[in-house]
Amino acid sequence: MDMRQLRYFVQIVESGSLSKASRQLFIAQPALSQRMAQLEEEVGKSLLVRSVRGVVPTQNGEALYHHAKFVLLQLDEAVLIARREYSDVRGRVTVGMASSTASMVGLPLLRELKEKYPGILLNVLTARPGLLEEKAKRGELDVAILFGKVSGNDMTFEPLLEEDVFVILPQDSKLVPARKTSLTLVEAAALPMVLSAPTNNHRRKFMLELERANLEANVVAEIDSLSLVMRYVAEGGGATIQVVAATQAQPLPQGWRCLPIVDAPISRTNYLYALPVQKLSASISLVRSELKRLVHRLVDDGTWLHARLLGAPEEPNHHG
Repeated sequence: MDMRQLRYFVQIVESGSLSKASRQLFIAQPALSQRMAQLEEEVGKSLLVRSVRGVVPTQNGEALYHHAKFVLLQLDEAVLIARREYSDVRGRVTVGMASSTASMVGLPLLRELKEKYPGILLNVLTARPGLLEEKAKRGELDVAILFGKVSGNDMTFEPLLEEDVFVILPQDSKLVPARKTSLTLVEAAALPMVLSAPTNNHRRKFMLELERANLEANVVAEIDSLSLVMRYVAEGGGATIQVVAATQAQPLPQGWRCLPIVDAPISRTNYLYALPVQKLSASISLVRSELKRLVHRLVDDGTWLHARLLGAPEEPNHHG
């Protein structure tokens, strides 16, 4: 199996027709059919169903299509990166991320880009996840870390990391006995909660777990600002439901307590969004690569706590 076979296969699936694919690939249809027969023989499974209405992938073909698409995307990007000169790359790149994400990667990303690519002007936009998704749909972001799969635009996405969600309160809070290292859902429901807006990803998940258990949250405040949530919780306003990264938005001298809900674990998946590699400018491609590599480093070296990587690491760019 070679890359050319995979490209042919992907084009056939996307065209829905051998004849249409052969015209787009500039290859004779009999030769294309022969290459697909060879591919099916190598795989040992039928990959395409041919009929008078066209061609559709089998279940095995559908699985190969998604993996092949990802592999080809990575290959195209590697070739694109290898051909570029980076020392004089210039451009303005808008990166969207939630406040909790920015508290982990914002400063390190700014520092790295300033050192490696001083010609890139980075515009970091922090906002509510719902607003970021709307901006992504409207094409107002070049790169973004989002918590859901946004449809209806040209941006591609890949799973980046998964974060655990905790009940968070100050280390010296009297709301939870000092000896406790975790909570049950019943115990979490009884706490006075300072929560983000109802559209917030982990608030929704927390409320859903409560609903399943026939419980109600004791909500004392709803605040649509992470920094204000954490400041209010810091001064004793209650507890909150957040990822550990949120504690970076409001450091405390005495520290924070992050207590898992043992009978209803909650997590948040982060997706890295960007335009398809063929549409990326040199500056956007570099920022995307640096952001992905930075996230991997922060998780690997233990800086980003209670987070698990989901995607493959980015290969380093060789700039001069």
